[in-house]
Amino acid sequence: MSVLVVSGTGTEVGKTVVTSAIAAAAVAAGRSVAVLKPAQTGVGPDEPGDAAEVVRLAGPAVTAVELARYPEPLAPDTAARRAGLPTLSPSDIAEAARELSLHHDLVLVEGAGGLLVRFDEAGHTLADAAVLLGAPVLVVAAAGLGTLNSATLTAEALRARGLAPLGLVIGSWPASPDLASRCNLADLPTSSGIPLLGAIPEGSAALPPPLFRTTSPTWLSPTLSGTWSPDSFLTTWAPPVPTDA
Repeated sequence: MSVLVVSGTGTEVGKTVVTSAIAAAAVAAGRSVAVLKPAQTGVGPDEPGDAAEVVRLAGPAVTAVELARYPEPLAPDTAARRAGLPTLSPSDIAEAARELSLHHDLVLVEGAGGLLVRFDEAGHTLADAAVLLGAPVLVVAAAGLGTLNSATLTAEALRARGLAPLGLVIGSWPASPDLASRCNLADLPTSSGIPLLGAIPEGSAALPPPLFRTTSPTWLSPTLSGTWSPDSFLTTWAPPVPTDA
């Protein structure tokens, strides 16, 4: 796996912190890593974007590349049109990822919003870039109510396009999870058909970067260069099954 596409089930589910954790764990395992952010929206020209945040958290050894930046926090296609700026095509994204893969062991392509957010006037999405790359897709999902539906829909959209969902990571696991979040640990893999490959603790982006880097492997499974065990996590957090009185 030299290129991994990271997509969320929607906005604000923790894609950037998950991308940062994967990058940090891979660097700790001795791999060279690049992160590609095709379209950064909602950030001014001199403000740090998601790619810069990955470098801040995962470390300066990570190469960060951003292809386009649009000032308004909208879908890339809409933001580009409103700003009068060129849109990105799937081939633009795939070409940049392939170029980075020539010099890095792992290239992480972080999407914008959910899998089917439009990147250009023709309606192309991150999924189209993943098809061109032949790359697996990691799904980042929320922990609580509503996540079963959004994760399952994302999984179905991936399979309909012949894409392989590598796994699913919970982007922000609460310190005090409610019943829905705890039940979703077992239900997410069953509903989506995608294995659970990690859970990032809530507030991890606020950790001092050196601590973030050393702790990241404990949040991710061996598939993502970590030590996290879904069985152990489920044992810790899943609620007991009710029994008949």
